Amino acid sequence: MAPDVTRMTVESLTPLATGRAESLFDADVELRRDELSSRIAGSRILVVGGAGSIGSSTVAAIAAFRPQALHVVDFNENTLAELVRTLRGSPRALSVPEFRCLPIDFGSTIMRRMLRETPPYDYVLNFAALKHVRSEKDVCSLLQMMDTNLVKQARLLRWLAEIGGLKRYFCVSTDKAANPVNMMGASKRVMEHAVFSREAAPSLEAEVVSARFANVAFSDGSLLDGFLKRLQKGQPFSVPSQTRRFFVSLAEAGQICLLAAFCAPPRHILVPRLDPAADLHDLESVAEAVLRYVGFEPERYCDETKARTSVQTDRKLGRYPLMVSPLDTSGEKAYEEFVGDGETALEIQMRELLAVSYVPAPKGAVAALLAELERLIVDAATPISKSDIAALLAAVVPQFRHVETGKSLDQRM
Repeated sequence: MAPDVTRMTVESLTPLATGRAESLFDADVELRRDELSSRIAGSRILVVGGAGSIGSSTVAAIAAFRPQALHVVDFNENTLAELVRTLRGSPRALSVPEFRCLPIDFGSTIMRRMLRETPPYDYVLNFAALKHVRSEKDVCSLLQMMDTNLVKQARLLRWLAEIGGLKRYFCVSTDKAANPVNMMGASKRVMEHAVFSREAAPSLEAEVVSARFANVAFSDGSLLDGFLKRLQKGQPFSVPSQTRRFFVSLAEAGQICLLAAFCAPPRHILVPRLDPAADLHDLESVAEAVLRYVGFEPERYCDETKARTSVQTDRKLGRYPLMVSPLDTSGEKAYEEFVGDGETALEIQMRELLAVSYVPAPKGAVAALLAELERLIVDAATPISKSDIAALLAAVVPQFRHVETGKSLDQRM
């Protein structure tokens, strides 16, 4: 039995994860439409890491408000090309006089040259990040995460400060930054500190804002995106047990970032007004819903070998293997939250969004961490362990509670 591929579209499957067919944030975009238009129309905007799923959705949302210049930097040439094709081929014409896509490493000297040779930007939005918990599996992958999420971010801030003229800087964060249990989440919490504290770039005069939000359903590289690829390749689904997540659609992710970047109060982090009791969805239930939607009844397995070898047999019977593994890999959290211990969420005259007030790190801690990370990344001869890096992060983020289990997601299907 083959899955009904006519039903396997992101648009049709997303409500199975989010629980809603319409965007939760349409009303807030309409409420702030005049403010968005007054800030974006005719302005110069740079989007870093803008060719990924969330960045692309935000770029499309920005383009609708007719900026004068919209430049997108991303090291992935293929996703940049797809972004151009999508925007140029959409029913709504791309009405941006100066639209450019540049395949540049945002922390390289080439990026610095580009910034110096380009008229100053009014707004910069940064989506560049290593965002998978699996990237903390070894020291080298972890150092690359620190380099991308922190060191290069600080470098970009300093370069923007040198040029001047920037009105507002937005960097996307993650729900995993609230009470982090993995080093990816801790790195994003430090990123918030680096931006808000000014320790990364003391002379930067721009307003700074951020956003934390849920898993983006069927975004590139996500578990749900993996469901579609498993179906296409005839491989079992695999999910961790007793794991609940909030979900937003690609369009909703773009709207959150749009509203945060241009409307959030300075030095605040926008978060969705989602209810843990109603909106946290069990991953196993989402996987079952996707399988049933395309015509299969889930067949639950707890053994990877049996799951892998049962695909063809199960499919002939109208079933599909669903491998459920223990939640025992390093850095995994059983549930999500947007507001950490010691933080406060405030009303900001939006129906479905709140703003978290920034709580500072110990003075000088951010600058010291950034300097030490930059030294470790450059000096390949210095011995370093994962626990050493975890300790460095914990000095800035006291709420960080990392548990090393010795198991990585790369050891799972």
